[in-house]
Amino acid sequence: MTLAIARQGCFFTGGRYTEDGQAMRGQSFVQFQVPAEETGPPVVMIHGTGQTGTNYLMTPDGRPGWAEDFLRAGHAVYVVDQAGRGRSGQDHGHGAHARAPVAQVTRMFTDPAATALYPQAALHSQWPGGPGRPGNAAFDQFFASQTGYIADPETTEAVVLGAHLELLERIGPAVLLTHSQSGVFGWKLADARPDLVRAILAIEPNGPPFFDVTFQGGEDWYAEGTARARSWGIARLPLTFDPPAAAPEDLALERQAMPDAPGMVRCWMQRAPARQLPRLAGIPIAVVTGEASYRATYDHCTARFLAQAGATVEHLRLEEHGLRGNGHMLMLEANSTAISALLLRWLAARLG
Repeated sequence: MTLAIARQGCFFTGGRYTEDGQAMRGQSFVQFQVPAEETGPPVVMIHGTGQTGTNYLMTPDGRPGWAEDFLRAGHAVYVVDQAGRGRSGQDHGHGAHARAPVAQVTRMFTDPAATALYPQAALHSQWPGGPGRPGNAAFDQFFASQTGYIADPETTEAVVLGAHLELLERIGPAVLLTHSQSGVFGWKLADARPDLVRAILAIEPNGPPFFDVTFQGGEDWYAEGTARARSWGIARLPLTFDPPAAAPEDLALERQAMPDAPGMVRCWMQRAPARQLPRLAGIPIAVVTGEASYRATYDHCTARFLAQAGATVEHLRLEEHGLRGNGHMLMLEANSTAISALLLRWLAARLG
C-alpha cells in the first residue's frame, strides 16, 4: 500500500560553538517524516552503542524498518543520530572514541549461540538468513553500518542530553523509542521534561541497575562489576528522587537473595522504603526484551527498579507474546515487523 508523506526532511539540534568559535560540538542529526494522516503522537527513535539511526530505516536484508512501520500506523517519526557519530559528525573534542570489532558484535548482537556465554543464547534463531557472522549478507550489511562512538558512557549521556531536549522542545510531546545504550537517555529525558514525554518504549535498555554484568559461559556464567556503572540506578546522570538524593550513595541498596528464575541475574534494588521517581510516574513505560538476547538475563531488574520507584512500567518479554528466538537487535531481525506491531498495539492501548 502506498505510504503518503505530508512532510519530510532533516535538521540538527543541540550544537554549540567551541570557545574559539571555530568548531561546533554536541549537535545531533535528525531525519523526519510526517504521514499525511497523523493519528498518533510523534515517535523519537534513538539508537544504541556503535549504531546510527539507520537501524530504524531498513533491515539489513532489505525489508522496511521500524520507521516505516510507525509511519504507516499514523505516527510522525524522528530518527536521531547520536551526537559524536554518524551523520552528526565525529568530533574527538567529545573525548576518546571506541569501535566494536567483529567478534564482539557477533558474540553479543547477531550470533550469540556460537559462544553461548549466557543460558538463553542457544535459543537465537531470528537473524536474517541464518547465523549473523561475516559472509551472511545481512550481517555484512549490518556491520558496514557500525561506527565509532564516544568511549566514555557518562560523557555520552551528558553530550546527547541537550540535543535530545531541544528536539522534544521543537516537536512537542512525543513517544521515546530507545534501544540499548540509549535507554539511559530516555529515563533522563523523562525526568528532565516529563511534560514532553507521552510514553517510553525501552527496547532492551542499558542495564541492569547499578552494576554491569560480564558474561563468561559455563556454570558460573556471569560476573558482576564491583563499581557502580550507573550511579543513579538506571542512569549515570542524576535523577530526581523523592525524598531527594544529594549523591548516589544516598540510594541504599540490597540484592535479591535468589534470582527470579534460572538463567536470570540477581537484581540490585533500593532498600525499603525506596525513594520514588515522581517525574516518571504516570508516563507509560514498556521494557521490551527478546527471548535469546543477553538482556533476557537482566531486563527484569530494570523493570523492577522502575516499579519500586513508582513508575508505571510493563515488562514485555517477546516469547510471552509468541515472538521467539530474538537477540538484541530486535528492529533488524527476521520478525521485526511482528515486533513493531506489538509495540504499536501497546501504544494504542496505553495512549488511546
